[in-house]
Amino acid sequence: MAQPKVEKLITAIDIGSWKVSALIAGRTDTGELAILGTGQRESRGVRRGFIADMERTELAVRETVEQAERVAGTNIEDVWVSFSGGSLVSDVVTVERDMAGYRIEQADIDDLLTTGQQGIDPDGRVVLHAQPTCFTINGKVPVKKPLGMHADLLGVDIHVVLADGAPLANLDLCVRGAYLNVNSIVASPIATGLACLSEEERDLGVALVEMGAGVTNVSLYAGGMLVGLHSIPFGASDITDDIASAFGIRRSQAERIKCFYGSAMQNPRDFREMIEIAPPHGEVATAGQVAGPNAEGGKITRAALVGVICERLNQIMTEVNGALAGMGFNTPTGRQVVLTGGGAEMKGIADYAQGALGRAVRVGRPRGLSAMPEAHSGPAFATLAGLALYGASNPVDLRTMAPAPQTVHRIGAPLWWQRMMRAMKTNY
Repeated sequence: MAQPKVEKLITAIDIGSWKVSALIAGRTDTGELAILGTGQRESRGVRRGFIADMERTELAVRETVEQAERVAGTNIEDVWVSFSGGSLVSDVVTVERDMAGYRIEQADIDDLLTTGQQGIDPDGRVVLHAQPTCFTINGKVPVKKPLGMHADLLGVDIHVVLADGAPLANLDLCVRGAYLNVNSIVASPIATGLACLSEEERDLGVALVEMGAGVTNVSLYAGGMLVGLHSIPFGASDITDDIASAFGIRRSQAERIKCFYGSAMQNPRDFREMIEIAPPHGEVATAGQVAGPNAEGGKITRAALVGVICERLNQIMTEVNGALAGMGFNTPTGRQVVLTGGGAEMKGIADYAQGALGRAVRVGRPRGLSAMPEAHSGPAFATLAGLALYGASNPVDLRTMAPAPQTVHRIGAPLWWQRMMRAMKTNY
């Protein structure tokens, strides 16, 4: 059987505080989005989602993309890049136009979007996204395609994401320094939502909690769009640092212990299970040697490890709960929380979060792409997969829309007569 022909290449780069990952996907003639190659390197130049070392970040991007290119057997030039810094702000701008009951034409929609474009007030920030999400008829009836319908009032909700300009400029420079063209910088919650949330979840209302290495982003979806954003300056790397500090070991070993033995839920057997640890600087632990303030003889109980993990998780979940309440996510039933990001890979995290937040919680994994490698199918790679889906969808963005020469106005007599004649010909 012949292999599907790849019509378009889409490359995504997720630059996080713990890792830099890249994905090359191909959109086939059957409409499927298939992964052709992936790459990953340790991130050493990013702190809390912001670029802290330009040279190290640029090098990590270059090496990651080269690895993905070798696997895919192709060279790429244009990329989609994620941004997860804490300066993201989300808003919804609503614009309406009086139609006087006449039929909606494309010029009316263009006028409405142009007015919405002109009405966005960035307040000193950079507009990262400005996307029309929902049209309304007569102020209350939501429609996807208003073209050709009759209305007294035509409205549109425009989802706007703003960010500080300097962090975006630094991110753009790092990627271009790796000899790549940036198609667009995409807010991490938007990309992750595409990969992990169903259309029905986004419509009914769902909270997305991205537990990254340095930042935990809490975003709220309702009515099919992102309506709220809040960033918490804590993440999975803080748990690693807590383990390293509590037991006097290196970060690399603390990360390994967290991944292999860590859990968010306590078990009675944890008090009997012992975990061997090495003292700092690579010395060999001798009998009776203390490897840290909470370790004895180069060993710790798993219960002690889980206790350190849960202490930080409790702090993060308290902040998440406060963020959800601040965004109005307080309906006792019918609202779900989806956990994703590297921190969501911890054992028992969904059960812990469900108890801490008092809501139904599931772990979100990327979907919508074929030939996904097993190593990249977890929640830590949801943003990367979402970037590819975002690039393939080619969404409408008002930032790239050319300003129309006409302005919004009430329909005059000549245009009214032309529309009436067209309507009669169409209907009769």
